[in-house]
Parts: sequence; structure tokens; C-alpha cells
Amino acid sequence: MGQSVSSAKLTTRRDCYHSQRSYSRSTVLISPMKTEEAEVIDELSDFISDLPDECLACVFQCLTPADRKRCSLVCRRWLRIEGQNRHRLSLNAQSDLHPLIPSIFSRFDAVTKLALKCDRRSVGIGDEALASISERCPNLTRLKLRACRDLTDAGMLAFAKNCRGLKKLSCGSCTFGAKGMNAVLDNCPALEELSVKRLRGIIDGAAAEPIGPGLAAASLKTICLKELYNGQCFGPLIIGARNLRSLKLFRCSGDWDKLFPLIMDQVTSIIEIHMERIQVSDVGLEAISNSLNLEILHLVKTPECTNAGLGAVAEKCKLLRKLHIDGWKANRIGDHGLIAVAKSCSNLQELVLIGVNPTKLSLEMLASNCQNLERLALCGSDTVGDAEICCIALKCIALKKLCIKSCPISDHGMEALASGCPNLVKVKVKKCRGVTPEGADWLRANRGSLSVNLDMGEHLDVTANDGVVQDNGDGIPPVVAGAVAEKCKLLRKLHIDGWKANRIGDHGLIAVAKSCSNLQELVLIGVNPTKLSLEMLASNCQNLERLALCGSDTVGDAEICCIALKCIALKKLCIKSCPISDHGMEALASGCPNLVKVKVKKCRGVTPEGADWLRANRGSLSVNLDMGEHLDVTANDGVVQDNGDGIPPVVAGQIGAPGIASSSTARSTSFKLSGLLGGRSFMACTLRRLASSNGSSRS
Repeated sequence: MGQSVSSAKLTTRRDCYHSQRSYSRSTVLISPMKTEEAEVIDELSDFISDLPDECLACVFQCLTPADRKRCSLVCRRWLRIEGQNRHRLSLNAQSDLHPLIPSIFSRFDAVTKLALKCDRRSVGIGDEALASISERCPNLTRLKLRACRDLTDAGMLAFAKNCRGLKKLSCGSCTFGAKGMNAVLDNCPALEELSVKRLRGIIDGAAAEPIGPGLAAASLKTICLKELYNGQCFGPLIIGARNLRSLKLFRCSGDWDKLFPLIMDQVTSIIEIHMERIQVSDVGLEAISNSLNLEILHLVKTPECTNAGLGAVAEKCKLLRKLHIDGWKANRIGDHGLIAVAKSCSNLQELVLIGVNPTKLSLEMLASNCQNLERLALCGSDTVGDAEICCIALKCIALKKLCIKSCPISDHGMEALASGCPNLVKVKVKKCRGVTPEGADWLRANRGSLSVNLDMGEHLDVTANDGVVQDNGDGIPPVVAGAVAEKCKLLRKLHIDGWKANRIGDHGLIAVAKSCSNLQELVLIGVNPTKLSLEMLASNCQNLERLALCGSDTVGDAEICCIALKCIALKKLCIKSCPISDHGMEALASGCPNLVKVKVKKCRGVTPEGADWLRANRGSLSVNLDMGEHLDVTANDGVVQDNGDGIPPVVAGQIGAPGIASSSTARSTSFKLSGLLGGRSFMACTLRRLASSNGSSRS
């Protein structure tokens, strides 16, 4: 029964299908099985063919742009429906687009969002093309113009008259000026969002034509200005936009302190303000504090803003939810400003501090008073360590996302997050050298639901052909260094800049000494080896010819004596910013028989007398001593000022010595002092001539 019913339904459907369409049948005999399969296929295609245009349009809207383009080529009906229901279109706005505009927009006649982008090296569309587009797209609500440098004020006027329903305009790297912008504002009363970037046609200086307010001022809700030479010409527009909600200013030159008081007196509905690299100080922040509805504030690289301005904003803008501060490491905003935020802004949900140095005091108050704080980012803060992270873990109950970058924290701080911040779901740690992969793995293991993202910022370049290992990043962990040394036994050159992170030390260097007997060149910068590892390197690496030790706090006279005693093949030695003295230099007089050059820089314990003694006792040795000093001599008053690393006691004693030999009795004291410190023959000759002329005139 069931089969007969379905067969009847199938027959009825088949009859309807054949009544609608007629097509020729083949005279070749076809098996019954193949006939049924063909009829089923025809029936399925019939379902799609009978689909209404509206339903097919909904299907197209669910597809990706690539799939939508491919499907539009199936048949003419699909091509027509896809074109009639496409609302968003992006075109390459080169000059050859103009003759194609009628055919393009006859197919896409329902476009409401249009993007016209041109390459910098190409010639873009002109006024006629833009006017033609506006005539065929009267319902356009969004327009984006990029690098359309051939558009003028006349073209923007023609466009604005045809597209009065425009709601969003974004233009970048265009050349029309204030008249074209005013044309849009006067003819598009529904405009809600305006974004302008690098508008070349605006005249810089007092002669610039003011922009706005126009009819669009009443409906504008968002204004974004980027990289404008004279952004203040938009002042009338901003002041007249009474319903403005968001104001974003990026790298716009000029003094904004004069404009913000006028803006805040007229516009009271602003809830979001972004300021990046603009000239604004506490005066501007004082004016911004009058916006009592402010919820989002971004202060990015505004070095003239201080704790006082931030405190004024925090005191009045109690609805503040998001606060981003990039202090640019100017130390103008710190604990005082953040404490003011903690006291007044209890609704704070997101806090981003970049280049700001908060301490435990301000972070503790923020964690205690801002109970809704969910997102916290601390980047480039020299004062944020393990104690501060422990404080955050203990008191930030609502925290969900934590980002820490370039801060002096360690695994101990990460361990505190295992038991603190009960709502924490994601932790991102980047370029924090004290945090090891083992610490991150431990945190993941002890808190499985927590997503831990650790970025060490390291880059290790190993060249197997010539046996060179070079550290280009922030330091190689000892385990990695040991693994490289163990397997790369042909290693000849090894350069390590540990950046004083103490991640590489004796263990890694001992592994190198044990495995890399062919080592010829070793450079250690910001690494602290001890006598133990240096002795093993000197004993096992008999081919070591070039050695550099820079910025090592543990390399003293004992280590230099060890090198002098055991580095037989050493030819060149460089020591910089290490705590060695003349005693270490004396050891080089009898050690390192093949040594030909020694360079010592910024080692304050080594005196010129010590270097001279080494030269005298080992004549074939080239000794280069750089004290790293800079003396400023004022000849008028005989003042010697140290602008560098300090004057050694020996030099200071020579300067203060009362008896200085001179061939001219008439030379003044300041001339004697300048001649002594200059040490150049031409200066001495010049001073002698001046002194002799003074003596002859007096006589």
C-alpha cells in the first residue's frame, strides 16, 4: 500500500512536471531502471526551478562572496536574481571603469553599500564617473573612497545631490577640499558616520575654509579624523553635532586644547573619545571631564597629559567603562592618576596600560574598587613584577582576560594565577623573559580551563653549513643552547646577546665547552659567565682565537687571569663594561702568547696608566683603551663638567693640580686648562699665538 501511494504521488508530480515542460525524447530504448533515475533527477531539478525568487535570494545571501559569484554563472535566472539582490559592491576605481558603469549598475541596481578603491600608481575615476554612479544608485547609504585623487569638489557636489540618503562616508587619500566636504554635509541630512583620512585638498593655515556644520550635523553620531594637517577646520562641524556619540582624532596636527572647551560646551552626548598623537594637555582633559556621559577614553601617546588631567576626568566621568593609556614611557601618568580612577570609576570594565609604570599601591586600589574589571593589559611596565601580579590574582575577582607584555615578571607570578582570579579564562604573556615555558605548562596543568598563550619573542638562527649560531632575539634558554652545542659539533662561531635576562649562563657555556672543540669565535653580551665556565672554555676550546665579553657583571680580574693563563690560541680580546681593573690587565702581559690586540671599553677600573704599562711590557700588543668619558670645558670660566660616565680620580686630580707647566707666562688659567684637556697640537699653537699677542699688547 505504501509503495502504491508513493507511486501515485510520484506520478501526479511527474504529470505536473511534464505538463509544464515539453522536451524531445530519444528513440533509443532505455531500461526501466535508468528511466526512473532520470525522472528522479528531473524531479529534483524541478524543485529548484520552482523555487521563488525571494527564497533563492535568501540562499544567495547565505553564501560566501566567492560561492555567490560562481553560483550566479549557473543560468540567466540566477545571474539576474543575484544581481538584483546584491547590496554591497566593491570596485577597482580606475579611469577605465567609466564606460562600464551603465552595464555594471544595470545588473547591480540595488546596491546600497559601495566601495571605490584605486591604486596609488593608477589614474582614478573622475567627477563624471562618480556623478554617473550616483545617478544609478540613488538609494546608496554607504560610500567608501580610497585614493581617488582625480575627484574634485564639483564631483562631490554632484554625488551629494543625487544620494541624499547617504548615512556613512569614508574617504582616504583623496584630493577634494573643504567645498566638497561641505557639499556632502549640506545635501545629506541623514549622514551618521564620517571618517576622513589624509584629505589633501584642505588648505593648511588660517586661510583654510571651515567645514560644517551643515544639515548633517544634527544626525552625525561618529566623527573620525586621521592624519590631517589642519584638523581644526572641522571644528564647526564637531561643535554643531549636538548628537555626537563618538569622536576619534588620530595624528591630527594643531593645538586641540583651544577647541575642546568649545566642543564640550555644546556637545554633551559624547560617550567615546579617542586621541592618538595629538597636541592635547591637561587643559583639554579638563574640558573633556565636563562630558559626564563619557564611557570610553583612549589616551595614546599624548605626553602632555599628566596625572592631574586624568584625575579630573576620573572625578567627573564616573560612568567610565574602558580606559586605554599609552604613556609612551614619559612617566607623566602613574599612581596618582590611576588611584583617582580607582576611587571614582567603579564601573571600569577594561583597562589597558602601555608604557605606564603603576605600582602595587595603585593596582591594589584598582583591583579592590573596580569590582567589574574584566579585561586588563599591562605592557612595557618596568614596575609590574611578581608582587603586582599576585595582588591582581588575589583581588581581581571579575577578571576574565589578562595580557602582560615586556614586564619583569617570573614563574612565581604565573603561579599566583593558578589559585586567583576565579573567572579568568585567558592569559597572554609576551616578551616577559622571566617566564619560562615550564612555568606556562605548570599553569595549564593546574588550571585546565585556562587558556595560556606564551610568546617568548625568541628567534634562533642556526646555519649548519658554516657552523654559526647567532641569537637574534631575546635570549636562548639554557636547554636550547645545550641541545645546539650537543649536536652541532662543528660550531665555529657563537654570538649570544642575553640582554641580561640570565637565561644563559654557566650550564649552557659548559655544554658548549664540552662539545664544540672547534670553536674559534665567542661573543657574550649581557651574559654572566663565571670562572668555572670560562676555564672549561679555555681548556677545551684550544682553537679559540677571538673572545668578546660585554656587559658581564661576573667577569672580573680572576676571570681575566684564567683566560690569560689557559687561552693559548687567543689573538683578539674585547672587554666592555666589565668590573675589571689594572690587575687583570697585568695578567695579559705574560699570558696568551698569540694575543695581538686587546680592546677595553667602559671598564672604569682600568686606568690609562695600566694600559700604558701593558703596552710598555708587551710592545707587540695593540692596546685600545676607551674610557667612555665626555668632558665639557668652558674656557670663559674654567669650569670642567662631566656629561658622560664620570671623571676618573686620576683625571680629576690632574685638573685640580696647581702647577701646570707652560711655555707662556701670559697665558690665562682657562687657556691652560683647555690646552691640557684638548691635547691637540693645533689648539696649543693657536692658544700660544693668542697668549703672545696678548703679551705684546700689554707690553
